[in-house]
Amino acid sequence: MKKEFSSHWVASVQPRKQRKYRYNAPLHVRGKFLSAHLSKDLASKHKTRSLRIRVGDEVKAMRGQFAGRSGKVERVDVTRSRVFVSSLDYLKRDGSKKPYPLQPSNLLLIKLTDDKRRLPVEAKKRTPGTPNVPKSAASPKKAPTTDKKAAPASTKTKTASPASRK
Repeated sequence: MKKEFSSHWVASVQPRKQRKYRYNAPLHVRGKFLSAHLSKDLASKHKTRSLRIRVGDEVKAMRGQFAGRSGKVERVDVTRSRVFVSSLDYLKRDGSKKPYPLQPSNLLLIKLTDDKRRLPVEAKKRTPGTPNVPKSAASPKKAPTTDKKAAPASTKTKTASPASRK
């Protein structure tokens, strides 16, 4: 495996290569690592198992010292692949509170923020039982409009191709 990131790398059983892939991945690929499972009702509604976590989503911690507690996502750190949730803080020695970084794989999405760009997937997905019909065949045909400015197709002159001019 090369030292720099390779987009053609498929998979490996070796943990060192998996870690290397994640460590050397560019930010647009690291963003895909920030996905978490949806709750059962959201998964059935959106017909997908997981989605990327965004600021404003409501999540529930499933593992770790905060297991069972939920809160709103305050910050997402793409470079470190960590999510910071409100009300999930740890106490420092001086008594101050600091947000605890959580791995997105240990979280469950409970409520999604309204985002038009994140969920156009449900409109694109084909529902079972419907035929796979191209867009042009599914839409009704419109009657041709007559414009006075547009010339009929038969009166247009053909232009010679550059190869035939020689």
